[in-house]
Amino acid sequence: MRENVVEELRHLQSDDQTKWKMLEILKRFHSEDETEPLDEDVDDSILSDDTIQKILSGGEVNINDLSLEEKKRFQRFLASGELSKMIEPWDPWWLKPAARTICLSKDGAQLIQPMANREDLESDQPSDIPCGPKTPLPSLRMLISTEPSPLLAVHLVDIIYSYCFTLRVYNGDWQSDAVGSAMVVLSISSVLGQAGQPETVQEALCYCLEQTCSPAYRHIGGLQFGLALVDDITNLLSLGSPALICMLCDLQRMIMAAGRELKSEKQRKLRKSETKSKLKLAERKVYFIMCWVHEQPNKALSSLAAIVSAEKSSLMEYGGNKSFSRTEKNAAGNKGKALIEEM
Repeated sequence: MRENVVEELRHLQSDDQTKWKMLEILKRFHSEDETEPLDEDVDDSILSDDTIQKILSGGEVNINDLSLEEKKRFQRFLASGELSKMIEPWDPWWLKPAARTICLSKDGAQLIQPMANREDLESDQPSDIPCGPKTPLPSLRMLISTEPSPLLAVHLVDIIYSYCFTLRVYNGDWQSDAVGSAMVVLSISSVLGQAGQPETVQEALCYCLEQTCSPAYRHIGGLQFGLALVDDITNLLSLGSPALICMLCDLQRMIMAAGRELKSEKQRKLRKSETKSKLKLAERKVYFIMCWVHEQPNKALSSLAAIVSAEKSSLMEYGGNKSFSRTEKNAAGNKGKALIEEM
């Protein structure tokens, strides 16, 4: 909220009249109950004048700065869902036309771009499309001495789902909380979070959907939200390897940023060490998958998109009544049984 207000003030004249107008807007936004009759002697805003003035001046305000009454009002306002109305919905970059025109060099690295003007260089706004790798991607022969596992395509589906889930939850801004975003990725992805080895696309999707429908995340949208994410997977796969490499590179940056943030956070050494170890393994896995994707023909990725789409249809057929049982590896052979349980 503070960032939005400060950004608006940058485009307005910094006179007293303007500031008081913004103050009145904030107080109207934070009215506890617009249907209740207002008492002129009672301040019904969530935040006090002192707190709002601190926000307008660009000062840092966190929950601990609020009074007990302000905390109670803010929590009621948060629980009501009103805060969501103040957030502009994010449009996923992979659904934009520009995503179909992504170009990388033959070795998978970013193409040399003309120098941007000074205003673009100084802008803090992230690009719509994530940047690809800054350095060439090595051949798989340089990373492993054996043939890559045929299950990597399945693992890619798992990873794409966890990435799309996280970006939609964070409204496209994982930079605001790299550690939290990375932890969400690890909790949704069997491959990155549990060192899982799903053997079929169905198994990978079912695990991700189970996490989406779990008590920790079901308030976000449950099964319908999860099925929409399956469409995201199909869309990304249909864009081809350049878009997938940019996606994986963005995920790698998220995980690496989380690792850097952990160094500055105060946590118990054991827990911190375990988390850093998980992040390091996840980052290596993402990079390996990135190198693998670079060597895959677009025809193979299109075929994988078709398989994902078919599995979604199957899941909708079994799960139309939202009554699911826990998925097992042999679920594909158990016709008539539900696949996922929305807890």
